[in-house]
Amino acid sequence: MRICFVGDSFVNGTGDPECLGWTGRICVAAQKQGYDVTYYNLGVRRETSADIKARWLQEVSCRLSKDYDGRIVFSFGTNDTTIETDKTRIKFVESIENARQILQVAKQRFPVLMVGAPPMLDTEQNSRTVCLLKQFEQICLTIDIPYLDIFATLQKSDTWLQEVADYDGAHPRAAGYQEIANLVQNWSGWQSWLT
Repeated sequence: MRICFVGDSFVNGTGDPECLGWTGRICVAAQKQGYDVTYYNLGVRRETSADIKARWLQEVSCRLSKDYDGRIVFSFGTNDTTIETDKTRIKFVESIENARQILQVAKQRFPVLMVGAPPMLDTEQNSRTVCLLKQFEQICLTIDIPYLDIFATLQKSDTWLQEVADYDGAHPRAAGYQEIANLVQNWSGWQSWLT
């Protein structure tokens, strides 16, 4: 199984001194369970849905040839809701359309999962992100892509909130990424790929 993880700094694992993030951790765990996983981390810091829409297909196509069991996990959204020059980096409607296009095209070619974005310490941005993630979840429901909401659980996690506070207000360290990894590993969407 070859899996591309496509997204932003949270996919990249920014802030993790062990350089695994949640994506590396779930693949390490899968390997230990005996699954033959080739893991591609295609997370890029500060990328919006527009940036991901522009690059994902070409990058994934290089790595997931038809000869192999190729799959994709997407996770993005936070950067779209960041305020720059008095407006969000991507308009709400455009974010939704970008996600719809990305997911529809991906679903036609590969098995796809989507993991929602995590909370930060910025409560106003969190409010915008939650609204966007609800739309992403609805898109996934409509086109039959499993979607995992991690936001609500992490917002109640002392480990997550403390690590984000101790680092940069957005990203955690190793234990925070392990929190996401635990959520993904216990999720039926991910487990269905490993049975």
